[in-house]
Amino acid sequence: MEHNFKALIVRENEGYFSAKVETFPITDLPQNEVLIKVQYSSVNFKDTMSAIGYKGVTQKFPHVPGIDAVGEVVTSSNSKFKTGDHVIVTGYDLGMNTWGGFGEYISVPCAWVVALPQELSPLEAMSYGTAGLTAGLSVYDLIRSGIKPEDGKVVVSGATGGVGSISVAILSKLGYEVLAISGKKEQHGFLSHTLGASEIISREEFVEKYDAGPLSNAEFAGAIDAVGGNILSGMLKSIKYNGAVTCCGLVASADITTSIFPFILRNIKLIGIDSVEQPLEHKVAIWQLLSDEWKPEVLTTIVKQIGLEELPAALEKVREGKAVGRYVVKHF
Repeated sequence: MEHNFKALIVRENEGYFSAKVETFPITDLPQNEVLIKVQYSSVNFKDTMSAIGYKGVTQKFPHVPGIDAVGEVVTSSNSKFKTGDHVIVTGYDLGMNTWGGFGEYISVPCAWVVALPQELSPLEAMSYGTAGLTAGLSVYDLIRSGIKPEDGKVVVSGATGGVGSISVAILSKLGYEVLAISGKKEQHGFLSHTLGASEIISREEFVEKYDAGPLSNAEFAGAIDAVGGNILSGMLKSIKYNGAVTCCGLVASADITTSIFPFILRNIKLIGIDSVEQPLEHKVAIWQLLSDEWKPEVLTTIVKQIGLEELPAALEKVREGKAVGRYVVKHF
């Protein structure tokens, strides 16, 4: 086994934060049950927050971000996994205060580890990553709420981002008609031809049309929101009777303006989605769906593979909302 590994390390100096690639001994990792050699990681919005020193995500520095990882077990003190097993780790404390997937090795508790489904390659797993798992949880909850393709359109916000793009692709594969909300006019071809969106609307047009008054026209069977703010407010006001809205992000705003009317007059549901602390057995079930009947044919075509040295620029693009699709970090 190698004795050293490379990682993108974030350091704090008198309130300022900097990130660069450095080399560390394996012994710098925490002593946990499973040591994993990381093949791929992926870039998520939460990683950008950790990289700029946001203490709501990471309290301890120096730190290696990366809330996702897929790789090969090097050693395991738990009989559930053995050397050579291919595994996925997403969420829990990985990349928050436990050194994460932006390093070539991670050391984690066995309770965080999911076996890589046979139908899923390591690259496909990180093409999903936390964003894809969150999209899968969102689609799962819409289906569990009884929303079927024949019930009408599903509207998806942040449609060129990680959660949004994968949500659009999965829903399209399952036969749903999708209205994609995006502020990137130059990406309309990507949304319609690659991901399968039926229609596209700008953020401004959606807010103007649907976020007015306590209720607007009931036009959508369901919605997946990844941005928050007045987009989510407009979704709640325009969902059909018995519809459902899932929410998982706040890049636009953590605040929404609504009233009780959509809930008591249209019997709608607002469902929060958290992928971090999901019970492991539910994560396993969603990963199985993502690896099989839900897997979009375009999955790996919506990613850009990068190396550790390219990470700082990718993190900045994701933080500023300029990324399209997914960034996947390749460690070999």
